[in-house]
Amino acid sequence: MTHLEHTAASSEKRPLAPDVGRLDDRSARAWTEAMAVTPLGSGRYAVDAQSGNRYVVDLPAHRCTCPDASIRGERCKHLRRVAIEITRREVPPPGKREGQCAACGHDRFLPETGPALCDDCRFDPGDVARDRETGDLVVVARPTDERADEWVIEGTDRTVASYDTNEGYPPDDPVIEVVYPFSGNRQQALSELKRYAFPHSRLDRQDQQLL
Repeated sequence: MTHLEHTAASSEKRPLAPDVGRLDDRSARAWTEAMAVTPLGSGRYAVDAQSGNRYVVDLPAHRCTCPDASIRGERCKHLRRVAIEITRREVPPPGKREGQCAACGHDRFLPETGPALCDDCRFDPGDVARDRETGDLVVVARPTDERADEWVIEGTDRTVASYDTNEGYPPDDPVIEVVYPFSGNRQQALSELKRYAFPHSRLDRQDQQLL
């Protein structure tokens, strides 16, 4: 079997890091100095520098509390180091945090707010999914971070997890609210359709969006 990534270009021997001798001083030091980067949330990162000092980088604002950035107005080595570690996926980018995906259980970069789902597992409003039990197509109205064994269905004393058809799905699955726009009155607005609560694992994502 031939893998596309095994091309002549990618199989050539090459260093992973850039040739620091060809970089400007700040870029070279960003690559070579011993630093520790700790995400603080909202695009902010603490950088423990080789000097022993700790600085805070605000990446969206392109700011750092070090003298090189705050006084001289330079794009300092700390800003560059954060960018390098994000590119190498060693720390999460702004808007993300490290954690365990509530659906697949793998350690991933997750949204700082909202359902704890990785990009591979996340449903967005308007996504089309197939109900694994019935084969019906549904449209995601709202993803939530509430557990199926805690979500009590309105008008009943039962949780989403306690329904017989949901017996085989993890009780701690996040609940996804869906609507059925492919049956009945198709002229009815999505916002007017009744919503139903499903455990995340019961839905199979389809490669299309309705909205």
